[in-house]
Amino acid sequence: MAKSEGAFMLGAARLLFILFVVLTIVYVSLSFYSRSVRRQKLEDQYHHDGMPGDKETFIREGLEEYDGSVRRKLIWGVYVIPLTAIAILIYVTNFM
Repeated sequence: MAKSEGAFMLGAARLLFILFVVLTIVYVSLSFYSRSVRRQKLEDQYHHDGMPGDKETFIREGLEEYDGSVRRKLIWGVYVIPLTAIAILIYVTNFM
């Protein structure tokens, strides 16, 4: 019985590692996409409203504000939601 438990743990560790790599790729892609959308909106706002001053400074300040925003933090849900769902599924399957 010890060998099958060890094989299960190794398989589970391998699965979690692959899941972590995939979720990291999704997180990085989503972060880049969200930041580029925000940058495009700032550029559009600068041109539409005819903002005074340097365009790059306006965009840099807008992106610094975005970095502290709630939307940026919500992207961490890419890790939290799937891992929580897997943990709940394992718990329910084994202990209920």
